[in-house]
Amino acid sequence: MAFDGLFTHAMVNELANQLKTGRVAKIYQPYQGELVVTIRANRKNRALLLSSHPNYARVQITEQALTNPATPSNFVMSLRKHLDGAILKDITQIDNDRIINLHFSHRNDLGDEEDMILSIEIMGRRSNIILYESGSKRIIDTIKHISSDQNRYRMLVPGAQYITPPAQTLQNPFAAKITEFTELQKEFPNYEVLAQALRSKFQGFSKDSALEFAFSMVTSSNVDEAITNYLSQYDASTGFIYDAPNGKLSFSAVQPVLTEDKNVQQFNSLSETLDRYFYEKVQRDRVQQRGHNLIRVVRNELKKNRKKLKKLDQTMEQTHFADTYRIKGEILTTYLSQITRGMTEIELPNFYDDNKLIKINLSNQLSPSKNAQKYFNKYQKEKNAVKYVTEQISKTKNEINFLDNIETQIDLAKPEDLDEIKVELENEGYLKKNNNPKKRVKPVKSKPELFKSSDGTTILVGKNDTQNDRLTMKTAKKDFYWLHAKDIPGSHVIVESNDPSEKTIEEAASIAAYYSKAKNATKVQVDYVPVKNIRKPNGSKPGFVIYEGQKSLKVTPKAEIIQQLMV
Repeated sequence: MAFDGLFTHAMVNELANQLKTGRVAKIYQPYQGELVVTIRANRKNRALLLSSHPNYARVQITEQALTNPATPSNFVMSLRKHLDGAILKDITQIDNDRIINLHFSHRNDLGDEEDMILSIEIMGRRSNIILYESGSKRIIDTIKHISSDQNRYRMLVPGAQYITPPAQTLQNPFAAKITEFTELQKEFPNYEVLAQALRSKFQGFSKDSALEFAFSMVTSSNVDEAITNYLSQYDASTGFIYDAPNGKLSFSAVQPVLTEDKNVQQFNSLSETLDRYFYEKVQRDRVQQRGHNLIRVVRNELKKNRKKLKKLDQTMEQTHFADTYRIKGEILTTYLSQITRGMTEIELPNFYDDNKLIKINLSNQLSPSKNAQKYFNKYQKEKNAVKYVTEQISKTKNEINFLDNIETQIDLAKPEDLDEIKVELENEGYLKKNNNPKKRVKPVKSKPELFKSSDGTTILVGKNDTQNDRLTMKTAKKDFYWLHAKDIPGSHVIVESNDPSEKTIEEAASIAAYYSKAKNATKVQVDYVPVKNIRKPNGSKPGFVIYEGQKSLKVTPKAEIIQQLMV
């Protein structure tokens, strides 16, 4: 299902139970279009995430650690001025629409009490977060400014009058009478047709939630009870992630019935459900947003080096004629007496091939000896080229492997991991260093990803070359176990045990496969070996190691296993 009006109704109930009467402790904007308001309620700080992202717009309490930028945005400055220390008096929903209003009470600089509303409109690409005065409805600021040129119905800019989106002519299902539902059910006994009728009359039904509701009505022996039970589920704080009938992963506030039970995961709250559902989707988007320059540089360098390697391979193919040049030079030297100046070609016995005749092209401007010398010069040139091209091919392949590995690391990274990747690219000369000590920001030393196996063994994963080197060569004990996807870019994985169980090794191998370039493959071969068998060659690039005495196993990387083991 989607974040529809019904899910919004359930989320408002959950947030009200946990946050109402709480005090605003912190406000920051970790990413474009996203806001975090930390509210202290019931002696606990809770991070309320408000997102106006076109694809991931939502409101939830998040357990994810989101970074607080050093420089706050203008929108955050406005919010801090009017909401810092404010009391959250209420959380409401407009009818059954996807609009949530957070009602705050705050004292201004003169000590007068002000009532403010922070409104979150969850409407796809038109999603927005708006702060306005409760009484006058004067807009203080919005996370996205919408001028009259963009929307003639209403402006969303500081100083303008806040107007709600155009009201729908549909009924709020939570305020409707049961007979209004039963009459529809009698008119449309087929649940798929009934679902369409529900969406045309009642507000807030997505396609999936309408199908679920309609199915529960037509399959129940007591329709009134089925209606009451279905709608009452949205007052409870629980959540589900499941495989929808269309094959896509989906989430819901109620137990889905149009799917296999084995594909349903239940969570303790809606916020926990959304954290799990959006974890990888949003993470990738944040990395793309923050690391777009790194991605562009790496892809351009990869393209350039692959093109260079192709040309080098073609050059190497041409050097295969080197021995032919030498042979022709030696034959000409042997039969100089049979060659006269002005000849353009000659056929002579090839004593390297049973004296079979070989045709040799000559320059009519050169003497016989100079013609022979010309072939010896070509031979020497090609011979020298072989050595040079071989070195260049090796160097270019190393560059491609390094950049391929960096591309994989960016794909697997969290936004906070990108700073170390940037430094690595600077150190390797792919990015220009900022030599101004005042402007150069030292990256925070990031930590490896932490997992716990089924038997409680700690498993650590390095997500960039700096982490990999630090984890494998400095942090890990020599009798711990090291894992890596075989012959492909990926993370170093450390099992903190000198005698891990087979189950732990299998789980660690799944993690190693997932944190590699082959994360979407069905079978990935993973090597594992004690850390003492790992060596780093002198002068090798960050993250590169060699090892011996390894064992291998094949595993299938699965995101659900990774999430279950993640701490």
